[in-house]
Amino acid sequence: MTQRFVLMMYSICVLGVVATTADAQDSEYPEVTYPELPATGASAQAFVPAEWGLEYLKTGDLNKDKRDDLVFVLRMRRQANIVSNEGLGVPEFDTNPRILGVAFADGDGYRLALQDRTLIPRPDSPTMDDYLQDEEALAVRRGAFAVTLLSWSSAGSWSTSTSTFTFRYDGACFRLIGYDNDYMHRGSGQTLKTSVNFATGKAEFEQGSIEDDGPGERRAVNARGLRQPCLQDIGNGFEFDPGVSSPFEG
Repeated sequence: MTQRFVLMMYSICVLGVVATTADAQDSEYPEVTYPELPATGASAQAFVPAEWGLEYLKTGDLNKDKRDDLVFVLRMRRQANIVSNEGLGVPEFDTNPRILGVAFADGDGYRLALQDRTLIPRPDSPTMDDYLQDEEALAVRRGAFAVTLLSWSSAGSWSTSTSTFTFRYDGACFRLIGYDNDYMHRGSGQTLKTSVNFATGKAEFEQGSIEDDGPGERRAVNARGLRQPCLQDIGNGFEFDPGVSSPFEG
């Protein structure tokens, strides 16, 4: 299996997800209107609008005031957005969207610091697994928080990947400080790991195979000067380009 083939399959995986999410704009799935979350609240539940539910909640100090802040994922719970599917994939497909939110501890309650509806895209393919695999897809650690997106399809693709975005508050916005992607081709077993540290300006790549016992071939790349976007400027997480090319290409 050549390095070029591994990278080509990785591109197919990413582009396939991009195409799927783009097609949602023209799909027959019910349209939704995203609400504006309250500016303040006494608890995480206070930020949950009608017809929405609190799906995941993590806490930790994100703005260095030694108080626990809230990082949460809300999901719409409208029955009309669960559609019947007679093709490949699940028979009942839940297209309910999500909102990612952050609230800082403020006084006796919390103050909304972020609401985003694009990093975690709305489900749009009944053959794709849930983009948020479980509660571990949301994490708070060392003053930052991370969101992990899963790309796994039961039909139409042999590729699978997870992409983890790590954000830290810099006083102006939640700035991207780390991007990690683990890719695997389920047919060949070929793997490619990408890790970009925007804070140190270093990117590391590892190419290997699930058949190998040890680590694969590793290479580091100078990634200084890369743009560090705010979370709200990233858009669909599956479409994100970290801005550094793999040294295995070619």
